[in-house]
Amino acid sequence: MQKVPMTVQGHAALEAELKQLKSVERPEIIQAIAVAREHGDLSENAEYHAAKEKQGFIEGRIQELESKLTLAQVIDVSTMDGDTVKFGATVTIVNEDTDEESTYMIVGEDEANVKDGKISVTSPLSRAMMSKEVGDFFEVNAPGGSKGYEILKVTFQ
Repeated sequence: MQKVPMTVQGHAALEAELKQLKSVERPEIIQAIAVAREHGDLSENAEYHAAKEKQGFIEGRIQELESKLTLAQVIDVSTMDGDTVKFGATVTIVNEDTDEESTYMIVGEDEANVKDGKISVTSPLSRAMMSKEVGDFFEVNAPGGSKGYEILKVTFQ
């Protein structure tokens, strides 16, 4: 199996979610199923079927999180430096056509959130700028056509 890169913060967030699912949500859904069973005929008990469905989602998510945490390659970005774009870098780029500046941190897939300025290491934008340095130009093939960017700044926080 291939290792899954993630930041220390991303790893902690997945562990917190797993703990929440195992210690809070799983016991709650078990209790909800027990209560629904007491209502009698299970074949026509919507409450029971909804609780069982939710239990399936919770158990699936627990398995997914455990798998990701097992395969995690935790990278402490605060110990990194340099001018080359790589996992964990916070990169400021400028669109060549619009002169619009954007800043993104390159993180693991589960941490990505464009609203927070975090993009996945597997995203087309991240892949296009990997191994580039400050002052380098690169292109990204987007649905609206190819877009050119210049790297203005690379930091590690």
